Amino acid sequence: MALIPAGTSTPQIIIDVAQLEKNIDKMAQRVASQGLKLRPHAKTHKMLEVASRQLDAGAVGLTVATVGEALSFALQGVAKIFIAYPLWVNQSQAERILELIKRAKLSIGTDSVQAVEQMARMLGEQASKIRLMIEIDSGHHRSGVSPRDALDIAEAARDAGMRVNGVFTFPGHSYNPDGIDCAVNDEHKALAEATRILREAGFAIKRISGGSTPTAALSDNSVLTEVRPGVYVFGDAQQFELGRTGFDEIALTVAATVVSRHEGDEQIPRRIVVDAGSKILGSDRPSWATGYGRIAECPDARISALSEHHATVLWPENLDLPDYGQQLQVIPNHVCQAVNLVDSVLAVHADGTSELWDVAARGLNY
Repeated sequence: MALIPAGTSTPQIIIDVAQLEKNIDKMAQRVASQGLKLRPHAKTHKMLEVASRQLDAGAVGLTVATVGEALSFALQGVAKIFIAYPLWVNQSQAERILELIKRAKLSIGTDSVQAVEQMARMLGEQASKIRLMIEIDSGHHRSGVSPRDALDIAEAARDAGMRVNGVFTFPGHSYNPDGIDCAVNDEHKALAEATRILREAGFAIKRISGGSTPTAALSDNSVLTEVRPGVYVFGDAQQFELGRTGFDEIALTVAATVVSRHEGDEQIPRRIVVDAGSKILGSDRPSWATGYGRIAECPDARISALSEHHATVLWPENLDLPDYGQQLQVIPNHVCQAVNLVDSVLAVHADGTSELWDVAARGLNY
């Protein structure tokens, strides 16, 4: 983790650029060695500076969450974009999708006949330029259909003059300490079955897309053709507790200042308070997580509570409490939330120089 530059006002998101680049290169090499393509999820970072490094390292395109994110990256020159969620295309979205397909090769996820028919109505003749990806539910039970229901969607797309390019899934149940191996197996099984059904019906399935940050390292090309991890670029406290990243691999922290400290007693916990709360850290805390984030300088400390602008940190009894005014580096639980809460981040290079990077796709939730 990069040192906090002198004079930094807190709270402030800090990016260790050297570690970021190591993380990008490590994932790119790992995925290539598995015979897979990498289409990283840019909703994690929302920044061209990160996206360009991923593409330079060999990524075949970007994955995004919304039409707004897609258009932001397309306007900055990204040529291949996958919106990996089912859309219900309204007039506003249709207008922006039509602008998108002038600038980039666009794939869009879907998981219903109704959504396909709506997309075809709203896009008209231009709908044929969309590469449809059918979402398969591999066990996370959010969006997606069972493999056997994918054929109805593919036939509806064909009837509407649209192209089915492939299938994809999100093995979200991998975000559980005991769920990673099961999620990998579920992902492969569901995608293999959906691909078989569609190919037997005459559909040329070219892309079989899976992989989250927890599962990407365990995936191979026995079924998949590509993976879409996102968090790996920065790491976060969740990935650390899942054992998918080390403390020394964390590339994003939130600089925060100690504003209150209490030695505690038998009734009151020993603690400090820093000036970074839910409005910069986010408020995610899975049931298995040990707190709302971690402290880089003290792995055994735990963030026990968040308010909007402050975090309460329980401090180990065997270590001195940090002094008033001391700046610490907080590791957010869920880095995607943290990045989306700020307009810019402070990128710190190995030589100690720093610069602001705009979070260009921030807040584009539509």
